[in-house]
Amino acid sequence: MSTEDLYPFPVARIGLIGGGQLGRMMVKAAKRLGCTCVVLDPVPGSPAAQVAGHQIVGDYSDPAKLRELAESCDLMTFELEDIETETLIGLESEGHKIHPRPALLATIQDKYRQKCFLRDAGIPTSDFVDMPTPNAQAFAAFGYPLVQKAKRGGYDGRGVVVMPNADLFDSHLPVPGYVERFIEAHKELAVMVARNVNGDCVAYPTVEMRFHADDNVLDYLLAPAQVSDELAHQAETLAIRTVQAMDGVGVFGIEMFLTRDGELLVNEVAPRTHNSGHHTIEACVTDQFEQHLRAILNLPLGDTRQLSPATMVNLLGEPGYRGRPLISGLSAVLRIPGVCVHIYGKAVTKPGRKMGHVTVVDEDIDAACAKAEQVKSLIKILGDST
Repeated sequence: MSTEDLYPFPVARIGLIGGGQLGRMMVKAAKRLGCTCVVLDPVPGSPAAQVAGHQIVGDYSDPAKLRELAESCDLMTFELEDIETETLIGLESEGHKIHPRPALLATIQDKYRQKCFLRDAGIPTSDFVDMPTPNAQAFAAFGYPLVQKAKRGGYDGRGVVVMPNADLFDSHLPVPGYVERFIEAHKELAVMVARNVNGDCVAYPTVEMRFHADDNVLDYLLAPAQVSDELAHQAETLAIRTVQAMDGVGVFGIEMFLTRDGELLVNEVAPRTHNSGHHTIEACVTDQFEQHLRAILNLPLGDTRQLSPATMVNLLGEPGYRGRPLISGLSAVLRIPGVCVHIYGKAVTKPGRKMGHVTVVDEDIDAACAKAEQVKSLIKILGDST
């Protein structure tokens, strides 16, 4: 027996920055692979820590806590982007393994730097200009309709303002940012890509995203996307090219616009597992969370084939409710064939907060969509205070 393919138990000790739902699902995948996890999160008993069993309670950007995490594990990764990178870059220079690389995270988490990188790498994206200080004349000179985005901290629709015309300038974000051309998208697509340390790269089938009208978070996902095979292949090729240009290691979510003229534009890159890949747990041979671990551990990448059409809906905290979560309609949705419910274990709900998701698998995508509509009408995340 070759000693090159012998792994002790645990296979690896993973240090995970962030204890939310993405971390929770990653810890479950890590346990399947024979890995253990230590979670860094400021909230005691965070969703990921409930599964991992070991948590360092502390801020994501606390240098002392990050060092404690680094020294307790073989390899660090993260489930969120808005973390301080200077300490991570220093830890990496000392020999601690961190994937994706902190320098790449620093580029991606600043949305303006990310756009500049895409443009300079020849990746098609919308036109944009820097806007350190919002200015009515500068907005007008760029031209309406436009989208203003904060450079840092924006996610799930936060940090973004769409302005059809100059009358809405007063709704601008009073923060450093940039403006980009508003794209009247025919569809919004996403491709999950995995790349390991050796440079091996695979893509999952293209999915289609539909967004919640009020909260601007992913509300409804179709997998595979309802586009031609040729266009799906183009999207997957572009997504792989984007991750290769970044020399990324791990799983990346590549969000795209499909314009009415049939052009694909990369909107944003997420250097982590992503909401648009949750369906892979039930619908694909290898789910995105296991794939991320394979990539950062430089193991062979898993099969990305989709075994069944699927839809996915987010479970958001209902308007008007806060406090301890109360799940309404759980029994009703579990009676529907093909329904898989994921509750994230968050101790507190509030309006619009991601509390879980539901994946529906079916041999027919239209049937899966019909079941997803049932799910949306039946299950609600309420709270014990209003």
